Amino acid sequence: MFSWAIPDKRVWELGRSSTYDLVELGLEYPDEAELESELKTIEAFPSIVFVGEARSMEEKLVDTVLGNAFLLQGGDCAESFKEFSANNIRDTFRIILQMSVVLMFCGQMPIIKFAKSRSDPLEEKNGVKLPSYKGDNINGDAFNEKSRIPNPQRMIRAYCQAVETLNLLRVFATGGYATMQRVTQWNLNFVKHSEQGDRFVV
Repeated sequence: MFSWAIPDKRVWELGRSSTYDLVELGLEYPDEAELESELKTIEAFPSIVFVGEARSMEEKLVDTVLGNAFLLQGGDCAESFKEFSANNIRDTFRIILQMSVVLMFCGQMPIIKFAKSRSDPLEEKNGVKLPSYKGDNINGDAFNEKSRIPNPQRMIRAYCQAVETLNLLRVFATGGYATMQRVTQWNLNFVKHSEQGDRFVV
C-alpha cells in the first residue's frame, strides 16, 4: 500500500516526509521495486517551480490573507494526458485572464492567478467494481481492470507535461499575450458577437 505523507508542521523539509503522519489513499502499486525506481528518477529531475517563483507566490498569498488581493484558482481536477496540447493550455490561460479582469474591475483589488481525485476507493458500473480513477498521474480512466492499476511510469509523464505547461505559461505571461489591452480586446470581441452586443450596434 502506497501512502502519501501529509505534513503536520508548518515548515516542510525535504527528506523529512517519513516523519509525518500518513493518510492512506488506497493506492496499491503492484511492483514496489518499479515504484521506488520511478520515484528516484523523479528525485533527480530539476524542480518544476523555481525558488524565486515560490517565494513570489508566497508573498502574494500573504496579500490575500490580509484582504488586499483575491485568489483565483482554475484548472481541471484531473487533467487528462490525451487532452494535453498547447492550444488547450493557451485557452485555459486565456479564460483565467479574462476572469481576472472582471474580478479586478468588480472587486477593485489585484487578482492572484493560480492554475491547480476522487475520495471513493471503488467505482461501480453494472455490478462491476473497480478501483476509482485517481487521475492520469496514477491510473487510466477507462473502466477496465488493467487501466485502473496504478502505474508509476505515469508520474514521469506527468512531470514532463507539467514542465512543458509551465514553460509555455511563462512565455504567455511575459511575452505580451497577457497584456491588459489584449485581454480587454478579447472581452470586447465576445460582447460584439453576443445578443447583448447586437443591441449596441449602430
